[in-house]
Amino acid sequence: MTELQPLDKLIVDVLVDNQSDSYSSKPAHVSPEFNNVISAGAQEISGKTLCCAQLGLSVMLTGYVGSKRHKMLFDAGPEGAIFIRNCKTLGVKLDDVEEVAVSHGHWDHMGALVDALDHINVGGRSVDCHVNPGMFLERSVKLSDGRVVPFEKVPSVETLTTHGAKVINDFDERFLLDNYFYLSGEIDRVTSFEKGRQDHLGRASEDAEWTPDPYLMDERYLAVNVRDKGLIVFSSCSHAGIINVLRSLKARFNDTPIYGVIGGLHLVGTLEQIIPETIENLKTFDLKQIVPAHCTGWRAQYALIEAFGEDIVVPSAVGSRYSF
Repeated sequence: MTELQPLDKLIVDVLVDNQSDSYSSKPAHVSPEFNNVISAGAQEISGKTLCCAQLGLSVMLTGYVGSKRHKMLFDAGPEGAIFIRNCKTLGVKLDDVEEVAVSHGHWDHMGALVDALDHINVGGRSVDCHVNPGMFLERSVKLSDGRVVPFEKVPSVETLTTHGAKVINDFDERFLLDNYFYLSGEIDRVTSFEKGRQDHLGRASEDAEWTPDPYLMDERYLAVNVRDKGLIVFSSCSHAGIINVLRSLKARFNDTPIYGVIGGLHLVGTLEQIIPETIENLKTFDLKQIVPAHCTGWRAQYALIEAFGEDIVVPSAVGSRYSF
C-alpha cells in the first residue's frame, strides 16, 4: 500500500471563501488578510487592496520537506476575475503551481478553473488537473418555492485541455506530488444521518429529465500528513457528510492520527437539523483543529465553537494564511 509521506510544514492560503473577516483576532498560526496584502506589496489598506469574498472555495497548498517544496491548487472558486485578483492581492503566484485537484463538479468550485489554468500554464507549461467523470453532469437546485434552477455548467474535459491542462479524469484515488498529497476516491456513505442534499438534481444532458442527485458521488477530499501533527483533510463542501469523510480517511490511514479538517461542512438549510449529531460524532476524532469555511453556515459555526472552543475552531476567511 502506498504511504502518504509526511510534510515538515504546510501553508494554506485561502484564495476564495464566502466570508471576509479582517478584524477578528487570529491565533498565532493564522496570518490575517491585512498582514498578507501588505507583505505582498500593497501600500495602503483600501477596497482596492483587499480580497473579495464570494460564494465558493479555493485554497493554495504549499508543502515543505527539507529544501523541497510542492505547490497544489485545490478548487478554484466560482469566477475568474475575483480568483485572479485575490491571488495577486495576496502575492500568491500561479505560474509555479505543480498540480490542480478539483473536489466536485459545482460551479462555485470550478467556475474560475479555466482562468486559473491560463495563469498557471504560461510559457508552454502544462500541469496535471485531477477530476473524475462524475463531475460533468449538469446540475440544478430546487428552490424553497419549488422552482428548479440550473447551475452554471462546469468546464468540460475538452475545454480544460484546450487551456493547457493534462486532464486526469479517473474515479479512483491517487497520490500526488511524490506521495505528499492524497486525493480520495469515492467516499462511502455509511452514517445514518448524513443524507446529502435533498434539493439537488442532476441530468446527463439538456435533453434528459432532471432526477434527484442528493449524494453527489463525485465529491472527493484531499489530505496531507504534517509531521508531528497528523492528517489534515480538505473537504471543500462535505456533501458526503464530514463524518463520512473522516471515517473514510481513518479507514485509509488508520495508523496516522487525524489532526484537523478544513473546508465547507454544508450544515445549512435543511441540513441544520443534523448539526447536533455531527458535533457528537466529531468529538470521537479528537481533532486539534477545525476550520469551517464556505458552506458551513453561521449556525453550525456557532455550535462548533460552543462545543470545541476557540482554540480548536478557527473559522476561515478569504485572505487568511494558515501555517501548520
